Amino acid sequence: MQKAYLILENGTIFEGNSFGAAGEAVGEIVFTTGMAGYLETVTDPCFYGQIVVQTFPSIGNYGVIADNMESADSHVKAYIVREWCQEPSNYRCEGDLDTFLKEKNIVGLCGIDTRQLTKIIRENGVMNGKIVGEGASFGLTDIKGYAIEDAVESVTCKEEKTYKPQGDVKFRVAALDLGMRNSMLAQLLSRGYEVTVVPAFTKAERIKELGVQGVVLTQGPGDPSQYTQITDELKKLIEMKMPVFAVGMGHELLAVAHGAKTYKLKYGHRGANQPVEYMATGKTYITSQNHGYGVENLALPGNAKASFVNVNDKSCEGLEYEGEPVVSVQFDPELDGGPLDTSFLYEKFEGYMTK
Repeated sequence: MQKAYLILENGTIFEGNSFGAAGEAVGEIVFTTGMAGYLETVTDPCFYGQIVVQTFPSIGNYGVIADNMESADSHVKAYIVREWCQEPSNYRCEGDLDTFLKEKNIVGLCGIDTRQLTKIIRENGVMNGKIVGEGASFGLTDIKGYAIEDAVESVTCKEEKTYKPQGDVKFRVAALDLGMRNSMLAQLLSRGYEVTVVPAFTKAERIKELGVQGVVLTQGPGDPSQYTQITDELKKLIEMKMPVFAVGMGHELLAVAHGAKTYKLKYGHRGANQPVEYMATGKTYITSQNHGYGVENLALPGNAKASFVNVNDKSCEGLEYEGEPVVSVQFDPELDGGPLDTSFLYEKFEGYMTK
C-alpha cells in the first residue's frame, strides 16, 4: 500500500494508506454511524461533495452488491475507513469495495484513527479536508476555500421518467428529484404508486399538467437557502392545495417556501440510529438520516408546528402546516432503523390524496 494523508483545515494531519482510486481529493468531511450499509453510503446522492468517514471500524466485508446501491453512481469526494476487507464473503457478493472505488474514481484512505477524527469533527464541527499522497504539498489554501456548489443540479435527473408498480395503480404522484434514492422509489412503487420522477427545477404548472394526485419532495444534498428557484415553485404548489410528502432536503425547502429559516448543523445527522420523538404520541422512533442542515425551531411560520423532534439535540425533525395536506419529515421514512416503523406517514399522505 502507498502512504496517504488526510489534512484538516485546522492543520491536523492523519497518516494512513491509500486504497480505491489514486490521487487527491478536497471536500467537506462528515461522519456516518451505520454499522452496515457502506455501499448505500457511497452511492447516496446526499453525500455529494463530501469526504465520508465510516465510524464502524471494519468496512467491505460483504463486498459490492448492485441491488444495494442507492444510485447508479458514487457522489462522495472521498471515502475514509479504519480498515477495509480485501476478501469479502457473502453469497450475494459481486465484487470488492476497493475495485468499486477505483471504477468510480473515488479516492480512499484507510488505516487512520477514525474514532479520533470523529471526535475532532464532533467537538469542532464540520470542516474541510484534503487527502494527498506521499510527497504532496500540505498547504491549507485550497482546503479552506472549498465549498460545495451546484449540489442539486449535479444529482437530479435530466428528464422526466415514469415508473409503474407491479400491481394495480393506487395513486399517481410526481417525485421532484432533489437527489432521490433508489430505496425511496422502491418504497413508493411497493405501495402501489405510479411515480413520475421529474427534474428538481420543474415548474409547478408542469407538475399540475401531469394530473398527479400528489407530489413527493425527495432527499438531496446542498444548502436549502440557495434554491430560491425551487422554493418559488413550491409556493405555487402550496397555493394549489396539492398533497405533498416531503423528506430531507424536500422538508427543508418546503419549510423555506412557507417562510421558515434553515441553518447548518454543527456536524449533521448521518446514520441509521437517530432517535426522534413523535409529538402527537410521545413515542420515539429510531430513524435513518443523512443531512447537514435543519429548520430553525424558533423561526417557524404561524401555521406550522413541529411534529417530530430529535431526542439528542431537540432539532426539528418534522413539520405540520395547519389546513394544508402536507406530510413533512427530516428523516428517511423508507429506511426505518428500529422496531417501530413510520409507515403511518405514507398512510396519512394517502389520506390526503383520496380527499
